[in-house]
Amino acid sequence: MASAGPMVSWDPYSKASSEPPLLPSASLRIKKDLMSLYRDPPPGIFATASESDIRNVHALIIGPMDTPYEGGIFYFYLRCPYDFPIQPPKVRFMTTDAGRVRFNPNIYANGKVCLSTIGTWEGPGWTPAQQISSLLISIQSLMNDNPIENEPGYEKLRNLGEPSQYAEMITYETLRVAVIGMVENECELNIPVEFLPIIERTFLQYFDVYTEICTKHMNLDGMKYKDPLNHNVTVKYNFKELLTKLNEIKERLTNKKVVKEVSSDGDGSDYKEDEEDNIDEKNVHEFLKCGSDEKLYTEADNFYEEYSSEESSDDNDEEANSNDSSEPELDSSKPELDDSE
Repeated sequence: MASAGPMVSWDPYSKASSEPPLLPSASLRIKKDLMSLYRDPPPGIFATASESDIRNVHALIIGPMDTPYEGGIFYFYLRCPYDFPIQPPKVRFMTTDAGRVRFNPNIYANGKVCLSTIGTWEGPGWTPAQQISSLLISIQSLMNDNPIENEPGYEKLRNLGEPSQYAEMITYETLRVAVIGMVENECELNIPVEFLPIIERTFLQYFDVYTEICTKHMNLDGMKYKDPLNHNVTVKYNFKELLTKLNEIKERLTNKKVVKEVSSDGDGSDYKEDEEDNIDEKNVHEFLKCGSDEKLYTEADNFYEEYSSEESSDDNDEEANSNDSSEPELDSSKPELDDSE
C-alpha cells in the first residue's frame, strides 16, 4: 500500500491555539460541499455546519440495512482545516457511550476513525478533489455486514472467535447506544438541534426493525461476550430490557407527535395521521422536508446563492487578471502539524 504520509493529530478537539483563520476559498468550498449534500444526499447521511464556525461540521450516518448497524444513528464531528480542501478534515466519532464502546475495528472507543484519506491509516491519502460527502460515504462503508473483516489479518487471530459473534455484539450495542442512547441523548452530547427531528423520525421509521431484532436475539439474554478488540469490555446481553425501552420511547414520541399536530383550538379536528412510510434509507432524507425543518432549506438556499455570487465574482477576477503579465506571489507558508496520535 502507498503511504498516506506522516500521521498527524487526528482529534478535531486538539486544534492548535495559533490555528490560522479560515481562508475565503476554504469557506466557499465547505459551503459548496454542504450544498452538494443537501441537493443530492447519499442515503443515510446528513451534515450541517456550526452557526458560530462553518469549519465545524456535524454529521449523522444511519447504519446501512442488512448489517449489524442497521437503523443505528451515528454522530460524527468534523473540523475542516484553514486551507480545506488542500488538507482533509479531522474526524471524531461521538456515539461511543462516553468512550466505552468500540463499534468497529476502524472506529475506536476514543472516537478515532482509521481511514487513509484522513491520515489515520496507511493507504492512498486525501486529494482536494474529494468532498465531505465522499469522506462520510467512506466512513459509512466501514459499517458492513461482517465488520470484523476490517481488522487486519483477522483470519489469523484465533481469539476473535466466530465473526457472527462479533456481529451480534455490534447489533446489541447499536440498539443500546446508537438507537436508544442517541434518542435519549444519554451521554448529553451537543447534538445540533437540526438533527433532533431526524433522530426521532428515524427511530419511528425503523421501530419495527428494532423490535424484530430484539425478538430474534432474545435467546442470547444473560450470555456474556468479551469484545476481542476492546479487552476491558464484556457485554452482557439483555434484549428484553432493550425491547421495553424501545416501546417506551415509541409511546413517548407518538404522544409528542399527537400533541404537536393537534389543532390550535385543541379539539383535534384537523389532526391527521402520517401515511405509513416504507423502511427505506432513501426515505429518511425526506424528513428534512417536514415543515419543522423548513428553516434548514431556507438557510441552505441562502448559502447556495452566496456561494454562486462569490464564485462568479472570483471568475471575473481571474479573467481580468489573465490579461496581466505579472504573476502573483504564492503564499507557501503552512502551520506546523502535530505528529502525535
